[in-house]
Amino acid sequence: DVFEQPQHVGHKKIEFHITSDIPAVLQINSEKEEKNDLYAATEEINNTGFGRIFPAPSSNDKMETEEEEDEIPSEFISRRDLEKNRLSREEMEKFSVFKNYEPGDPNCRIYVKNLAKQVQEKDLKFIFGRYVNFQSEEERNMFDIRLMKEGRMKGQAFIGLPNEKAAAKALKEANGYVLFEKPMVVQFARSARPKQDANEGKRKK
Repeated sequence: DVFEQPQHVGHKKIEFHITSDIPAVLQINSEKEEKNDLYAATEEINNTGFGRIFPAPSSNDKMETEEEEDEIPSEFISRRDLEKNRLSREEMEKFSVFKNYEPGDPNCRIYVKNLAKQVQEKDLKFIFGRYVNFQSEEERNMFDIRLMKEGRMKGQAFIGLPNEKAAAKALKEANGYVLFEKPMVVQFARSARPKQDANEGKRKK
């Protein structure tokens, strides 16, 4: 009965077998359009800059910078600046001041030489202050800068730091740092007495 109904209405000429092909063609076209829309959409997203959000900084960098900001006040040099203006080991070898370089025996005082004549105490505080916790009164009191400006000791300084660990870190990071176009030579300070003892020991042998 269902098939006979159209015949009464008189729609005999319509051939339905064509319609089975048309949807397939339409489907292909609509798929293409969808794909094009998708490309356009992703391009638009990339162009507007949303795509740039995804490459997040690696967690290590993020942690380091946060740690650095938390620990070290901005009035002191950052580790990045220290590294940027520090000579590499190869470059150090070209300078005679580093020729027989030895860090010395670890202690909480460091000795700095090869300083430019315009270096002031505040310049050394800017660099070495980063190894001191200024919130601790004890560490503040132990931080001591003696810059020699006259006589044979000119261009040298002794810096007292809170502990051996801070001094070792300072030595490692600041040795070879170029201040006023001159690389600093940083070593552990030697007190006169142990040096004499060592010499006497050698003589006895």
